[in-house]
Amino acid sequence: MTRPLISLLLGALALAGLAAPASAQSDRTPAIDIAWNRFYNYDGIVALCERLASERPELCRLEYIGPSEEGRPMPLLTLNNESTGAEHTKSAMWIDGNIHGNEVQGGEAAVYAAWYLLERYGELPAVTELVDERVFYILPMVNPDGRQFWFTDPNTPHSSRSGKRPTDNDNDGLFDEDGPDDLDGDGELVTMRKQVEPGTGSYRLHPDDPRIMQRVPNDKRKAWGADWVLLGQEGFDNDGDGRVNEDGPGGYDMNRNWPAGWMPNYIQYGAGDWPFSYNETAAIGEFIAARPNIAAVQSFHNAGGMILRGPGSPTRSDFYPGTDRQVYDAIANDGEGILPFYRNMVIHADLYTVHGGFVNWTGEGLGIISFTNELWNSEQIYSFGAEGNPFEQGERSYEELQHLFDDLVMLGETYVDWHEVEHPDYGTVEVGGFRKMQGRTPPAFMIEEMIHRNAVFCLFHAAQMPKVSVESVQVDDGPGGSKIVTVSFHNERWIPTRTAAANNKNIGRPDIVTFAGSGITVVAGGPDADRFDLADFDAVEHEPQRLLLDGGVPGHGRTRLRWIVRGSGDFTVTLDTQKAGTVVASGSL
Repeated sequence: MTRPLISLLLGALALAGLAAPASAQSDRTPAIDIAWNRFYNYDGIVALCERLASERPELCRLEYIGPSEEGRPMPLLTLNNESTGAEHTKSAMWIDGNIHGNEVQGGEAAVYAAWYLLERYGELPAVTELVDERVFYILPMVNPDGRQFWFTDPNTPHSSRSGKRPTDNDNDGLFDEDGPDDLDGDGELVTMRKQVEPGTGSYRLHPDDPRIMQRVPNDKRKAWGADWVLLGQEGFDNDGDGRVNEDGPGGYDMNRNWPAGWMPNYIQYGAGDWPFSYNETAAIGEFIAARPNIAAVQSFHNAGGMILRGPGSPTRSDFYPGTDRQVYDAIANDGEGILPFYRNMVIHADLYTVHGGFVNWTGEGLGIISFTNELWNSEQIYSFGAEGNPFEQGERSYEELQHLFDDLVMLGETYVDWHEVEHPDYGTVEVGGFRKMQGRTPPAFMIEEMIHRNAVFCLFHAAQMPKVSVESVQVDDGPGGSKIVTVSFHNERWIPTRTAAANNKNIGRPDIVTFAGSGITVVAGGPDADRFDLADFDAVEHEPQRLLLDGGVPGHGRTRLRWIVRGSGDFTVTLDTQKAGTVVASGSL
């Protein structure tokens, strides 16, 4: 049953503890004033991280992992209030972005999440609670080399996806020897076209807009006078092998280089020689593996308006048992309300097959509830407006809508008009098209809304990490002068202390519950205690004073344990988890 949108939004905000403040943010001047209507290069992101750490040193620490393939340190922010506990004692969330160099907004979204937590700490109770009770590990740039190259060199919206380790993509023994060429030196890589004899081309100029190339059916070429051919992206045959732009910088995909479901390059393009074979992925893998308290993962990608989870391949569906899928859907379905035009999707079923993806590794290899958000959605531009609005698609193509938006809203900023240049092989050609800052990235005035909504989704996800409290401690008289002690632990949030995937695949260790008390002897003990029948519990055969909870404490659920003991005095029952710290119950006989 679907809920009205307003109910969904209110439910999401209430679950996350993100109720609207009494005073809107526009009423205040930020203590850490950062412009969020622009993108920052590598040095700019580093400077933002340094500033956050210096402004709030009691809550934020900056360190560097890596370095990248080209030697750039990777800044990582740790947000934790040490006065409320050490990092390893709390549930932690990992947030990263920009694993693909051109997917720049992931970096800003990650830094914004850190900024918002620090900026509103002490003002918004929900934010204060998160910073006090949780830990955030935030790595804005998984691929700092690709990011920097995208800013400094000519690129398209889709290029500079790879890292920068030289790679022989065309198997000719040379590395990165034939990439695109900026023929006119304007800093943009656009499309080449050439005019030919009428009827011998495959395109004509659109009759209503000569900037648009209209493909002509084969049987209409003479009648329509097709007189243009498209020659692809700007460039020429640098290595003389008859191909153009086939071996540019790098040429691999770090989001295919993780252990879970990894496949070699001939099956999964860009996978690398082995999992963790790149400096960046190895450094991240080492960092995360050393922190078993990480209970939530969020990775920011580029475009499409998606809230993605695994599996990346249908062969790995058994890593997502039904109880875990309920948690994923509970978070992502409310996320659709936080993020208009976004869809809750499964990677292999709703997008395409991915072997060795990052969130597949954290979800399947580490048993962590993990999402990838594809940040930008062009529907946010092209789907608003009443009937008859010029941005209603109707019969318009996507390219026509791009031009309309560029003309009316951006005033021509995102488009390079066709103009003649000389090509070493084709003679006089024309180059033109949309700049790299159009299509996969939002216009500058829409950046802040995009990264704010995604940061809030992160906080909602973080708020669903396990939060366990002692629900009750009950002591009853047992047979022969013994006592029956029943302790119930309650998890207030969606994510369990141990996921079903972790339990099924023996990932990490179970939760451990110990009963201790001077002068008290434990006769029997076990989990699954019935609420009313004191004799009904799953008694273990060995070590009843130390119980293992393979399934942990379920999300929005409870675990009830029972012991039969003899003696008198004070006792403690300690629940020790990897994902939710330690919770202690106490009582007296």
